[in-house]
Amino acid sequence: YYLLPTTYYLLPTTYYLLLMSAYLFENINMASKTLFTNKLRSGLTMLGVIIGNASVIAMVAVGQGGQKYINQQFESLGTNVLFVSPGVDQRGPQAGVVQANTLVLEDAEAIAQEVLAITAVAPEKSERLRVTHGSQETQVTVTGTTPEYPTVRDAQVSQGEFFNILDVQTSDRVAVLGSDTARTLFGEQNPLDQKIRIRNLSFKVIGVMAEKGASLGQNQDEAIFIPIMVMASQITGQEANQNSPTLQSIAVTTKNPTSSSAAQYQITNLLRLRHNILKGEDDFTVRSQQDLMATANRVTDILVIVLGATAGISLVVGGIGIMNIMLVSVVERTKEIGLRKALGATGGDILIQFTIEAIILSSVGGLIGIGLGVGGTIVVATLTPLEAVVSWQAISLAVTVSGAIGLIFGVIPARNAAQLDPIIALRS
Repeated sequence: YYLLPTTYYLLPTTYYLLLMSAYLFENINMASKTLFTNKLRSGLTMLGVIIGNASVIAMVAVGQGGQKYINQQFESLGTNVLFVSPGVDQRGPQAGVVQANTLVLEDAEAIAQEVLAITAVAPEKSERLRVTHGSQETQVTVTGTTPEYPTVRDAQVSQGEFFNILDVQTSDRVAVLGSDTARTLFGEQNPLDQKIRIRNLSFKVIGVMAEKGASLGQNQDEAIFIPIMVMASQITGQEANQNSPTLQSIAVTTKNPTSSSAAQYQITNLLRLRHNILKGEDDFTVRSQQDLMATANRVTDILVIVLGATAGISLVVGGIGIMNIMLVSVVERTKEIGLRKALGATGGDILIQFTIEAIILSSVGGLIGIGLGVGGTIVVATLTPLEAVVSWQAISLAVTVSGAIGLIFGVIPARNAAQLDPIIALRS
């Protein structure tokens, strides 16, 4: 008794839904048969949408893969690292760091002793030099530094050992080779305890670094590390007006990521006191790894947007192609439209049929484009150092846009078809 009113309302609703489903299925079936009959035209119509979807997915994936690759390059420099460099950090059109000889070894020693938020300091003084062993020679970056370098730069020694503080204090001519440099100079031989020559000075090889790969365009395995006092006094020569060797940079590792800001603030204040800077611009620059990564991410974010927008243009072009072909189809099928209207089809029926045809073209083209975009991303990841980063946001955006394009650009031809007079259509 209580269910009778509910059944009274549900039966018509269910019947109406089934009727609409059958009506929609019939229109989809009719539209599919029409498109399949003209396979070549349908394929060429979908081509613009296919290219557009594939371009959007592939371009966004390449941009995000590049962003991830750049972040990995910065992380390979070391974790929780601050970089102190000499010179003024300029802003505006002449943005960049103007180099100067304002950073010395005593600054690095003061940072290590007085800044509490850090764990290790590695001063660096580098120059690209010719290095020989017997008949073998190569050009590599020779870096004078201290025993803290592996800790700060997250580097490992695969053979032998890194030099110690006693080697630095006594200016021993010892060297630690990068893995590529060791292979170039010694081939398959064991380089430990062998001799190499840097600027005609003999150095004993005491260690070989583990492979680290390229970072920001520089191969970190093509390197040689020697004590910084040897570099300053015997290789590059110490400036006459400097009591302490000048440096090209100071790498500092903090206790954890949250202490980077505190360390940056303390280092800045300490160097201002040491350099007697009370007013005006600093003659040094302190940058955190997070600052460098944020700057790089801003650039790559813009790159991803530009690539996606450029690829999105082809989606619009594909939509215009669908509209153009559908308009031509309306003209070609004038008799069919007139006959259907004469047999009782309404303008709404004609509108729905042509709109469904446009949506099918854009949806199928979108799915094919997604497959090609994902496949292209995998190919790029296989042939380049970039990782395959398939963005589900890009896929959903491409599908949504392609479906909307089919609906929007299919409405105008569909309305033209729906508004045809059946008598004029049959007479034509």
